[in-house]
Amino acid sequence: MPSAFLRLLGVEHPLIQAPMSGSNTPALVAAVSGAGALGSLGAGYLEPQALLEQVAQIRAATGRPFALNLFVLPDAFEVDEAQVDAIRARLDGLMEREGLAVRTERPTRWAPCFSDQLAALREARPAVASFAFELLSKAQVRELQALDIRVVGTATSVAEARAWAERGADAVCVQGAEAGGHRGTFLHAPEHALIGLFALLPLVARAVEIPVIAAGGIMDGRGMLAAEVLGADASQLGTAFLAGPESAAAPAWKDDLGQAQDHRVATIYSFSGRAARGLRNRFVEAMEPFAGELPPYPILNALTAPLRRAAAAAGRGDLLSEWCGQAAARVRPMPAAELVRVLMDEYADARRMLA
Repeated sequence: MPSAFLRLLGVEHPLIQAPMSGSNTPALVAAVSGAGALGSLGAGYLEPQALLEQVAQIRAATGRPFALNLFVLPDAFEVDEAQVDAIRARLDGLMEREGLAVRTERPTRWAPCFSDQLAALREARPAVASFAFELLSKAQVRELQALDIRVVGTATSVAEARAWAERGADAVCVQGAEAGGHRGTFLHAPEHALIGLFALLPLVARAVEIPVIAAGGIMDGRGMLAAEVLGADASQLGTAFLAGPESAAAPAWKDDLGQAQDHRVATIYSFSGRAARGLRNRFVEAMEPFAGELPPYPILNALTAPLRRAAAAAGRGDLLSEWCGQAAARVRPMPAAELVRVLMDEYADARRMLA
């Protein structure tokens, strides 16, 4: 049975598909929500109009609740031009050596304007809005709740979970060190908040009174039940859905997930300028000598975007940001709705065994 938080939304299963900006699709979100779980659209890279268009696609495919996720960012960024020029030369040289006929470009905008994205989210009115990278203000939280949108914040420590609770969030998503993709850390240096999920989860559950969602390395129904026993109201799975047909992950990325070695999943800065978990591949190793030269997010993320697109088109997974969680090798390439059914069958079996 789902928790009171999910029942209030009309969600049948204690399962949330993680928002994965750049690799999830409206089809994935609709399939998960349609199967009785909560699908989530990662909209961090979307301009407001694209956000609204993708929401329309989700609603055309399902009448079930879904979530939208945004990265909380300033509307403008300070740029060190000399640093940008230096890293562009490094990246262009690497692509030349790897035989890709693509070079970096200076974009007209480093990232979508968060204020405009938030306005589009309010217009879209999803059942749930989740956020990472920073806190919303109390006024912003209240604005969303007044539109009947539940607010979920991302936390990688007890202190961050408390901060979201103090802002009035409806729930907090606890992101363990095992979680794939960008880290949501905002009160600490990222390396100081790489806390294992099953250590962090009961600490947060004891520290806050709002519902807690578990994220990080969960790949099956047994893991979902384990998270519930430790205090989670629901489990959020991302990597588990990456290899399916609705995922926008490049074919080479999907292929590499099933062969991922546990010790090759690492915390990486060189694709985006922000800590993220993924496969330590050729690109990551080539950029390691220049770790001290990397511009911050979203500057570096914008500069590497054309390179990542070219690598995907060339089938070069070793040059892609292959984000994934710690247990990536356990992916099961199947349609999302089928995976939801399998996960919930495993969860039910695990509950029976425990009883």
